[in-house]
Amino acid sequence: MNVSYKWLSEYIDLNGYAGEELAELMTSGGIEIDVVESRNKGVTGVVVGHVLTREKHPDADKLSVCTVDVGQAEPLQIVCGAKNVAAGQLVPVATVGAKLPGDFAIKRAKLRGVESQGMICSAKELGLNDKLLPKEQQEGILVLPEGTEIGRSILDVLALDDEVLELDLTPNRSDCLSMLGVAYEVAALTGRQVKLPDNRVNDAAEAAGDHVKVVIEAKEQCSRYSARYIKGVQVGPAPLWMQNRLIAAGIRPINNVVDITNFVMLEYGQPLHAFDADKVSGGNIVVRLAREGETIVTLDDQERKLEPHNLLITDGERPLALAGVMGGADSEVTDSTVNILLESARFEGSTVRKTSRQLGLRSESSTRFEKGVDPARVLPALDRAASLMAEYASGLVLDGVVEAIASAQTESVVEVSLDKINRYLGTSLSRLEVETILGRLQFPYELSANGVFIVNVPTRRGDIAIDVDLIEEVARLYGYDNIPTTPIEGETTPGALTKPQAIRRELRKRLTDAGLHEVICYSFTHPDRTKLFPAITNGALHVRLALPMSEDRSVLRTSLLPQLIETATYNHNRKNNDVSIFEIGTVFHTEEPELTRLPTEKHHLAVLLTGSKTSAQWNRKADPVDFYDAKGVMETIADILGLSGHISYEAAQPEHMHPGRTAAVVLDTERGQETIGYLGQLHPQVQLDHDLADTYVIEIDLAPLYDQANFDIVYRTLPRYPAMQRDIAVVLGSEVEAGKLTDSVRKTAGELLESVNVFDVFTGEKLGAGRKSVALSLTYRHSERTLTDEEVSELHSRVVTELEQSFAAELRK
Repeated sequence: MNVSYKWLSEYIDLNGYAGEELAELMTSGGIEIDVVESRNKGVTGVVVGHVLTREKHPDADKLSVCTVDVGQAEPLQIVCGAKNVAAGQLVPVATVGAKLPGDFAIKRAKLRGVESQGMICSAKELGLNDKLLPKEQQEGILVLPEGTEIGRSILDVLALDDEVLELDLTPNRSDCLSMLGVAYEVAALTGRQVKLPDNRVNDAAEAAGDHVKVVIEAKEQCSRYSARYIKGVQVGPAPLWMQNRLIAAGIRPINNVVDITNFVMLEYGQPLHAFDADKVSGGNIVVRLAREGETIVTLDDQERKLEPHNLLITDGERPLALAGVMGGADSEVTDSTVNILLESARFEGSTVRKTSRQLGLRSESSTRFEKGVDPARVLPALDRAASLMAEYASGLVLDGVVEAIASAQTESVVEVSLDKINRYLGTSLSRLEVETILGRLQFPYELSANGVFIVNVPTRRGDIAIDVDLIEEVARLYGYDNIPTTPIEGETTPGALTKPQAIRRELRKRLTDAGLHEVICYSFTHPDRTKLFPAITNGALHVRLALPMSEDRSVLRTSLLPQLIETATYNHNRKNNDVSIFEIGTVFHTEEPELTRLPTEKHHLAVLLTGSKTSAQWNRKADPVDFYDAKGVMETIADILGLSGHISYEAAQPEHMHPGRTAAVVLDTERGQETIGYLGQLHPQVQLDHDLADTYVIEIDLAPLYDQANFDIVYRTLPRYPAMQRDIAVVLGSEVEAGKLTDSVRKTAGELLESVNVFDVFTGEKLGAGRKSVALSLTYRHSERTLTDEEVSELHSRVVTELEQSFAAELRK
């Protein structure tokens, strides 16, 4: 909501409060002001001028030489390039010495040999948003209305000497979606009185009921519909002061009739709509729900297909408007309109919201109905608009209001005791202080014999329904800064993260530091996606939602990987082929086809790598990711959690994973070895289905890691004695896993073995089919003495013998 300071000052005395001071006051009272913006973007020295003559420039086809009266002793000669400049116009003129936005100074100059003593300005040159001007004023110079005083400052004429406060309203404060609502709020904060606008209507003798009939069929969706009939209007531009108000609020002026309805909507917060009465068959207004297959062409010239929940204003058969959202093109007010049927109604907010969302139509009107309008302003706003149309559109307002009322809304009565107010706020307010606050709010009240305030809450404050709402009002007007701080009584414990929370936070930080990007995906997915990777879900069933957003988001996910794959595909389709992402999230498993209890929630971590890990350079090609990059990420995770020696890998062939490039991740626990997830390449068919290059993934269950994680740091002294290294190459069956070889070496060599690493694997015709050569590097060291060559040779010999016996290995010469 944009609030003009000058406009607001018409309803409440703002003397003593500049724009910034008012914004600070309102923000401290609970209505946050985002920005206070001056409408003057740097304009000085610009006045209203009268173009006396316009002649073609002698040396330029596109220039004109004008003489302009700006209220000085002599007219000014000004060279102008605008196509629409003409004698007799009233225009903004920047005289010599004036400044325009951007610190642009106006100087005496010669244009093609002709002296120019100023500049005739367009709206854009004055810093105005030309998109908010009437269409006829968006091109060329700005032409001012007839009767504008010559020589008057343009700041005054266009209300540029104004400030606009941008309110950031919470959904409950819909009362401040109007100038009067903001005025009441400022009155409560300052203790000053609100001045209501004059809405008196001089009715003609002729009865409006002779021309209009109103029927409400959809009584649950429309509680009240009121109408007035105005004859003989003359459609034209609205007065300049009204246009200035609308522009300051961010609304483009159209014509006097439409502008008046928008002006009153901003003033009262009550949306209005004007129909061309001659296009309403028989003057009949029937408020009903749409019929199956019905359509309407709205004011934006778009045909809208309607649903049975859409509320319509009709003439009994033909739709005239989408109630509370937008009018129809068939009954639009045009330059030829003579008679007006003016609508003011109260539509159910949920109905308007459904229609607005379904059709993708958002308007100032729908916003107000969705958040709630004051039912007490239906008639005052209608009368205010009718009186303005009589004054500024030369209309004759017929006698009476024609209306139908389905249900009336009364003021809420809320009771609260002084003791409860002080108990909730920790204050010691007196009865007089609370009475003063209620008086500033203009909430009528009675005080019962036992000290309870019985408050009649005005309908404009629909957000106040129970006693704590009133307590909140007392708190904010008393001043949050004045509420004393109260120490917490009793024993307290310092807040801290649980171990699982700390682990997840640390994983996020470290994986991000390692160059991966965290993603957060929907917990909802398509049922077909839950069929992927059954080994990860252990065959668990998915949980179907009772009210899904769509079929694509109709079940709870059982694995994180399908949505990481979707994310990778999304990036690939947008030319981002190098993707390194992870997610730490919740999956949902159940064993029941028909859910009778809550599903099991598990924290999983999933990683996806695809594309290149290094970019191509002049001296090298791009380096694609591979299995060992994914394994490196898993080892990083194990290192973060202090589990480097407790994680191992076993060859696996889970469904939808590459049968030769996948491993099960195994964790050593007190219960024995436990498979906690898988890492490897996606199956080629899955990659093809999603148009991905080689893609490597990890998904693990975090629950076992929570139990086993160890963040204790073990310090060791640096080795004081030298190590001895031996290399060995053995030929054995290609089905033997290298990990089993290293495990056997560690078991046989015992404590003297410091490390064992595989540094080469070779296959070829020389070794024979089904055979491979594995080369191992073994490092021996004693922590307290130097090993002898005999000790190492003897231990190394036992290692070789064990490999030969356990794996039928042959020592490669």
